[in-house]
Amino acid sequence: MKWTVGQSLEDMDKGGVATAILSVSEPSVFFGNYDLARKLARETNEFAAKLISDHPGRFGMFATVPLPDTEGAQREMEYALDTLKMDGVCLMTDYQGKFLGDPAFRPVLEELDRRRTVVYTHPFRNDCCRNLVPDVFEPLIELGTDTTRTIASLLFSGAAEQFPNIRWIFSHAGGTAPFLMQRFTYYFAARKDLQPRLPKGPAYYLERFYYDTANAMTIHPLASLTKLVKPTQIVFGTDFPFLTARATAAGLREVGLFNAMELQAIERGNAAELMPRYKT
Repeated sequence: MKWTVGQSLEDMDKGGVATAILSVSEPSVFFGNYDLARKLARETNEFAAKLISDHPGRFGMFATVPLPDTEGAQREMEYALDTLKMDGVCLMTDYQGKFLGDPAFRPVLEELDRRRTVVYTHPFRNDCCRNLVPDVFEPLIELGTDTTRTIASLLFSGAAEQFPNIRWIFSHAGGTAPFLMQRFTYYFAARKDLQPRLPKGPAYYLERFYYDTANAMTIHPLASLTKLVKPTQIVFGTDFPFLTARATAAGLREVGLFNAMELQAIERGNAAELMPRYKT
């Protein structure tokens, strides 16, 4: 709510960021009315397109779509990706309590897969779990947990296998999913009926996903993540305006898990592989 273009550019300059790929945080644009969600998604994407035009090379955008309206989402994806040339699509981790592997979203996943789209996800505070712990601000627990819920949904529904061309980026080092890898593996082994949906096993798909460093640049989240994936699957994210680019970059250096080449890849190279227009 405090974000401005000027503050973003200032933070980028202080943190050594050449280009920021923007996205809309929770709750995105759906507030119970499909028509208004479509209108707000279009306004958001066109604002971003003008911002990109006004500041060449400084900004990109993961397009906003009006889910759970799947028809409207497909229409907005076509406009944002084909006309506005956005870098990918931003999805919330759940919509009205349904996670991204839910059959309701299959038409959208089919189109994202066909386009080989980069899909960035941002967690959502699910209605199931509000105000559960007195004096604990919900995002402290729920944002990481909701990311894990949607990852589990994509895995165990079979969507990760069915739509292999979607290039997923999950916020905040994947939430609690890396920590729960052992449980995912044991559950998969115990449920023979799930194995056709995940023929390669949970680890295969988790190792192919990408994870950002937003609010996750210390040893606590990164120790688990780096045991699960190679540095090639980690991309630089800041959670600005809640955290800064400079603090995130400093944290990644101070944590002592990455060499100079790996840091270079995390800070730019891995994202440039996903979005080749930024290689130069």
